[in-house]
Amino acid sequence: MNATKESLRARWLRRGLDTHVSLPLFALLLLVAIWLVTFHEIDAERLHAQEAANDSLHEILGTYEAQVARSIDGIDQTLRMVKYAVERKGALGALPELGREGLLPPGVLFVVSIVDRNGVTVASNPRALSISVADQAYFKFHQQRDSGATFVSPVLRDAANSEWHLHFTRRLDDDSGNFAGIVIVEADPAYFTSSYERSRLGEHGMLGLVGSDGVVRALRTGDQMSFGQRLDPDNDQALQQLGGTYSGLRELHGLALNVMVALDENEVMAGFARQRREKLWEGVIVSAALVFVAGLVWAWSWQGARTRARMRRAQETYAAASAASLDAFFVMREMRDAHGDIVDFRIVDANIRAAQMMGCSKQHLCSTTFCTLIPDARDNGMLAHLIEVMQTGGMHEQEWQSTVPQLRARWLHQQVVAVSGGLVASLRDISERKLAEERMLHLAHHDTLTGLPNRSLIADRLEMTIAQAQRNGGAVLVAFIDLDGFKLVNDGLGHNAGDELLKVVADRMSGCLRASDTVGRFGGDEFVLLLPEPGEVVDAAPVLERVREAVLQSISVCGQEVQVSCSIGVAVYPDDGRDAETLLMNADAAMYRAKDMGKNNCQFYTREMNATIEEKLVLLEGLRSALDEGQFRLVYQPKVDLHTGRVFGVEALVRWEHPEQGVIGPDRFIPLAEESGIIVALGEWVLRTACAQNRAWQDQGFAPLRISVNVSPRQFEEQLLVQRVQRALADSGLAAQWLELEVTEGVIMRDLQQAVAKMAQVRAMGVSLSIDDFGTGYSSLSALKSFPISTLKIDKSFVRDLGRSMGDEAIASSIIGLAHRLKLRVIAEGVETEQQRSFLRENGCDEMQGYLFSRPLPPEQLAQLLAAPAVKAA
Repeated sequence: MNATKESLRARWLRRGLDTHVSLPLFALLLLVAIWLVTFHEIDAERLHAQEAANDSLHEILGTYEAQVARSIDGIDQTLRMVKYAVERKGALGALPELGREGLLPPGVLFVVSIVDRNGVTVASNPRALSISVADQAYFKFHQQRDSGATFVSPVLRDAANSEWHLHFTRRLDDDSGNFAGIVIVEADPAYFTSSYERSRLGEHGMLGLVGSDGVVRALRTGDQMSFGQRLDPDNDQALQQLGGTYSGLRELHGLALNVMVALDENEVMAGFARQRREKLWEGVIVSAALVFVAGLVWAWSWQGARTRARMRRAQETYAAASAASLDAFFVMREMRDAHGDIVDFRIVDANIRAAQMMGCSKQHLCSTTFCTLIPDARDNGMLAHLIEVMQTGGMHEQEWQSTVPQLRARWLHQQVVAVSGGLVASLRDISERKLAEERMLHLAHHDTLTGLPNRSLIADRLEMTIAQAQRNGGAVLVAFIDLDGFKLVNDGLGHNAGDELLKVVADRMSGCLRASDTVGRFGGDEFVLLLPEPGEVVDAAPVLERVREAVLQSISVCGQEVQVSCSIGVAVYPDDGRDAETLLMNADAAMYRAKDMGKNNCQFYTREMNATIEEKLVLLEGLRSALDEGQFRLVYQPKVDLHTGRVFGVEALVRWEHPEQGVIGPDRFIPLAEESGIIVALGEWVLRTACAQNRAWQDQGFAPLRISVNVSPRQFEEQLLVQRVQRALADSGLAAQWLELEVTEGVIMRDLQQAVAKMAQVRAMGVSLSIDDFGTGYSSLSALKSFPISTLKIDKSFVRDLGRSMGDEAIASSIIGLAHRLKLRVIAEGVETEQQRSFLRENGCDEMQGYLFSRPLPPEQLAQLLAAPAVKAA
């Protein structure tokens, strides 16, 4: 009795699992799932649209805040300039002077006025009727408060200007600090809402300025402009009533103003409403299709059940032979259409290894077709290959790289044999062997530090890119890139920091390129870009600019913020060369032109650049004989005590009097001398000549001067430096106390321990030491303490903008303070204006040199300068 019940239960269970029974239930579940997913997606789209609206609001609010802040900052700067001009030239002379200097804002947009202490307009630009503003709130604000702040009035108009304007004002004080009037800049309220964009704010969005007093200064909605309304910035409900659901207010720092942005809810949610309708229609269409397909499948279910039964029997027969194999085996039967053509293969059996490789169960694998299992088989040629095997017969094998996501192997060895009515295929995973081969190939063609293509692979790709351009037309840009300042980082912070810098730069360059571009490391701090350009050559210019800007951004290495730039030289195929070697050579020449042009720029190759290289070769050849032929001479630039005005020393500077080219500056021949090694002999000549000249001045009766001589990196690293200094002093008879050697930070930081030891030997002789170009290197304060030096020289790059750049003023004053705390004297080079000298004197700088006092002079002219009654040596 129990056995009969178990048999009946099993039979009903099998019937319940049959397709024609389970399919309607499954279709019903799918319909429920479809509509659940549809409504869920609609809710998700609604939330996404709301979040996008809020994100857009905050983005527009931030952008508008920055734009208004820049505009008001420009107005404030104008107020400050006018105030400063009034203090210097008076109320009547200030605006004409600023107008001549081109420092006044355009009169079309802004009106600049000066008002005296009685409230009467005394000057304006553009000229306007002189009126009294003594009764205006902005005048009373400054008259009653000794405040340096900028006051922003509500929108006003007066007899002098009939148009509505915002008034930005600052207080004027006389020499005693008493109220002397105000400076006014008037601006149209529409100027502050001119950035209204319908593409972002729509037709009903809002953009405006609201004062902290609740008065609207400017408000634009579409094409409508308004102002003067009252709004409580702290009341969110009032803000929403004015601006809608999506609105925001943000205070401008330092000003009693707020920027306001609002978006219309109907406009921002219009896209969601359209998507909701589309989702509902998709649900209806998919439901109808599901019902139709389910009906067809149900009609075919009986035949499908019989087919599956036959496949299970074939699988059991085959399982015994293939279960123990390490290869994946598949037995497939052909499937033909009504015309007798093979359209697919049904998998009738497979082993466990095949199921593992496909990432599914064996039961699932053997209940599907080849194209169902691998949907891309019809497009990627896999199905066509199997059909070809069926048609030709025999055994076919191959190795291939899989791009099929269903196969859990990258590289496969495939063997397919045609049998009656189908195929038997075996697959073997050979990924590990191929991966090892790829690693070896990658190491042979890529840089180990950055992972970029190396010189060999770059050359191969360049040849291939040129060949493609020959066939298809177009151009190929080869860009040769050299990092500016890398040697300073590598020497100053160490090779680990240099390696880290190279890796960061390589990543930034790679991120700037297009899919068709290539970047590789050519060696050291040199990189090469390959930019195929089927269109115009200028289309690649933005890529080069992105690379230059990316490299220029500061980088943190070893806890130190550093900044390097790059010089880029570009050669173009076919104009600048038709082979890889010529293009690389010409790109390299263009790169050196970029170096000569001040670095941090990009230069395209021209034929004249080869002439420049030839000129350098001529100069280099001339250098080899210039010293023996006496073509060098020294000039001397006086150094002046900032407190007494007396000349206490000079700096020896070398010039080359070329027999054909005339006087050649050191910026042209010193780098060549450094690269060729001639700098060692030239430096010794400069040292000996400077010592002899200083002794000669003393013999002529002039008071002793300290003469400074620059020491190049090669000279400083030379083993015999100390002996050369001793010999120069001995031969000239000059006392060591009247000689000073100048070395740069980068030279010392290359090998700190050895540099300090060598400096100590020089200092022990009585020779002074100075750090040249201080502030441009990466020496640490802990290292600076250990230097046996007496003077720091502020680099001229920090002196050039004193009085104009607050950053340079802060750096200069910090260097002066640091040096004095370390008991060091400070000298500034490149002083050319009285303003620079005044700043340096006021901040305690000890000494200066520059064109303000004297250009570098020959020995005879310097002697005349020293002999003049107004100039006496210290």
